[in-house]
Amino acid sequence: MYVTVLDSCVGCGACAIINPEVFEMNGNKANVNSERVDDTEDLCIDAAITCPVNAIEIEDC
Repeated sequence: MYVTVLDSCVGCGACAIINPEVFEMNGNKANVNSERVDDTEDLCIDAAITCPVNAIEIEDC
């Protein structure tokens, strides 16, 4: 699974609350720790669904 945070991210932090192992806030945008995605795929999907601006993009590898 490949997870990306788009430039439309508003920095609300919801993804980091749902999955802090993968998403961390850096100023007004979330960053992805791609090394931890495989361990928490379900939480990545939950974060993408919860994102208020649909800024999390998920692709199957």
